[in-house]
Amino acid sequence: MAYRAWNKLPAEVKRRYFELIRQGLSGAAASRRVGVSLSCGSLWFIDAGSVNVIERPISGRYLSQDDRIEIADGHAAGEPVKDIAARIGKSYQTVYREIARNRKPDGRYQPWYAHGQAYLRRRRPKARRFSIDELLRHVVAEKLAKHWSPAQISRWLRRRWPRRKSWHVCPETIYESVYRGLIVSADTQTLRTGRTYRHKRGRGRSREGALKQSTKMKSIHQRPKSISARSQIGHWEGDLLIGAGQRSAIATLVRAYCTRLRTCSGWALWLGGGKGAGGST
Repeated sequence: MAYRAWNKLPAEVKRRYFELIRQGLSGAAASRRVGVSLSCGSLWFIDAGSVNVIERPISGRYLSQDDRIEIADGHAAGEPVKDIAARIGKSYQTVYREIARNRKPDGRYQPWYAHGQAYLRRRRPKARRFSIDELLRHVVAEKLAKHWSPAQISRWLRRRWPRRKSWHVCPETIYESVYRGLIVSADTQTLRTGRTYRHKRGRGRSREGALKQSTKMKSIHQRPKSISARSQIGHWEGDLLIGAGQRSAIATLVRAYCTRLRTCSGWALWLGGGKGAGGST
């Protein structure tokens, strides 16, 4: 049995201890398995806050227990965050957020404590508000019928019922409930934006999703073949050129060149320094 200090043992021993705890073993049995005293295992357990049994595997996009152990070891050794992130295959922003979000109140980053906190935060045991509160669902549906925005409804609920905390829902909750069909059916008349689905946020949004959001726009690939062949005159093409530092811009409108008549016309507008000048050709 080991008699060294409880915080001096290798990370592999602690990892095995918590694996046994998650498998359902008692603290005394897990301590005997890894070769430490019961008091040592108890100090590990207390330092970790609690050990939560995770019934189903976690998605690969989340940090695993091994990833958090690597972060803790590198952070304790003073290793740069970018090197830690490269070793575990994550972005350095993810590692920065992980350390800031899941460290202990005393500022230490403990991997088992962080893993337990992340798991508890990910759990959603509560039912959705608009699924269980029929009166709230009716009140919000009436405001949506009057073309109120979810932001207006959220502010109005807080002013109208300041003491009814369960009705203080944020605009995002209303949006999500509309898209899920919990309040009213999601159609183009329900929301001011005219959206009927929840589009992907951020840079990962696809071009197909952008075209679906702008329902009145059509792709350039859907234009008639006669326009591409330039056999007719009267079609216009527009473009915008922005100068260095976005201090000036030129908007051009060119009537399509007709291969039969061999004629074309155009119009340009120069914008720079608050002044504009136009001309046609």
